[in-house]
Amino acid sequence: MKNYIDIGINLTNRQFHNDIEHIIQNALEATVTQMILTGTSVKGSEEALRIAKEYPTVLYSTAGIHPHDAKSRDNQSIGKLKKLLVNKEVVAVGECGLDFDRDFSPRDQQEKCYKEHLELAIEVQKPLFLHERAAFTRFMAVTKDYLPQLPKAVVHCFTGTLAEAKTYLNNGFYLGFTGAISDTKRFAHLEEVVKYVPLDKIMIETDAPFMLPKNVPKANLVKYHERRNEPAFLPYVAQSIASFKGITVETVALETTKNTKDFFGI
Repeated sequence: MKNYIDIGINLTNRQFHNDIEHIIQNALEATVTQMILTGTSVKGSEEALRIAKEYPTVLYSTAGIHPHDAKSRDNQSIGKLKKLLVNKEVVAVGECGLDFDRDFSPRDQQEKCYKEHLELAIEVQKPLFLHERAAFTRFMAVTKDYLPQLPKAVVHCFTGTLAEAKTYLNNGFYLGFTGAISDTKRFAHLEEVVKYVPLDKIMIETDAPFMLPKNVPKANLVKYHERRNEPAFLPYVAQSIASFKGITVETVALETTKNTKDFFGI
């Protein structure tokens, strides 16, 4: 039997309001047996932990401040994240990094916030859940100063170039792939990336409610939620990887689950 782990779902997003139990049940029925809730702000990280505690050994969470929210952090933010990271359910520092695509927070504030997360990960020795969008050069320039001390890191929702993927791999990072890989128009280049990246460096995620895989049959999309992604659709990400690599979906499920358990210690 195939079991999957979704390393990134935004279960605190308002699109899932009053629907959490249903979402989790759908995932379990789709053999997505464990899920990691992404923390994108102090408040969101606290809420993610609260939800995770309600579903022991099924849900876990991360604690971090998304670069979009870097402008909202204050002198107490990192201390609050540190307290969350003491909990066994909180398995990674993040989501953190740089986003120069939308620039919702000033770039200098994004960099300062990111550096604080890197230092926090080194202190608590928990893996990093990283976000990088349209900021590769600066992202690596900031990160390289910390590399010798950093714990494990995964660049989640990877949509970059093959050259960028190679750099991340050369620095020991894992890559998280979403339904974006099934978008043959916008992200056609990701087929080449997926073919190149070793299976033992791949994890899979939905980034729900975003990044809906293009290969989900319309019949599986819930009425009134045609554009909402769910962790139940994670197998379709695995199907794309299997197709690109010419291997079985069972192999993708087995290997990515093993990678995830080893990486996050779950």
